[in-house]
Amino acid sequence: MRSKPLRSTDRVFDGLRVALLLAAASLLAACQGGLGGYSDTPFKPDPEPPTPSSVTPGQKWSEDDYSLPAWPRESDLVEVKLDGPDQPLTHAIDTRSLRTGSDGVVRYTVVTESPGGARNVSFEGLRCTPQGQWTTYAYGADGRFTPAGEQRAWVRVNKTGTDQLHYELWRHYLCTPLAFEPRPKRDQVRTLESGRVPRVENAGFMPD
Repeated sequence: MRSKPLRSTDRVFDGLRVALLLAAASLLAACQGGLGGYSDTPFKPDPEPPTPSSVTPGQKWSEDDYSLPAWPRESDLVEVKLDGPDQPLTHAIDTRSLRTGSDGVVRYTVVTESPGGARNVSFEGLRCTPQGQWTTYAYGADGRFTPAGEQRAWVRVNKTGTDQLHYELWRHYLCTPLAFEPRPKRDQVRTLESGRVPRVENAGFMPD
């Protein structure tokens, strides 16, 4: 039996059906691609929750400019009393140079003396972060300071006992436990002069 020739209207309808089928197939492929390869599984990822308007990106810490201090005077030196057995070296902070910048860095001159009387003078900075960091800005000799230069770096406070000085300055004398921020200068000087920290503060910092 011979088929009847298609009328022009039938050809138009057939063309529309093919176009609709192709469009539907393209839309389905696009949707599957947008799901990131989840078309072969019944589990679909949840949409990302909106970020609360109160959440703002944190600001990266940046260091302030600083000036080298005056040479320390004997009358301004306060010994840093360290826990544990007697140390071969003694350390003293120059309270005249002791100050905290707007960047949160506590800067000070430290004088280290050997049993024979030899002295090492340096200008340093300490950050009261949860892990603590310190750096040396300049070294002193013959009554003046020489900047450390490009080799200067921030060093994490060592808590194993090999660097008792910076550990004690960070844990007790210059920083407030738990708050991880510098003490006010009057408290820093008072604590250095007394050589002890109240027990309630002494237990403040968290161990690693």
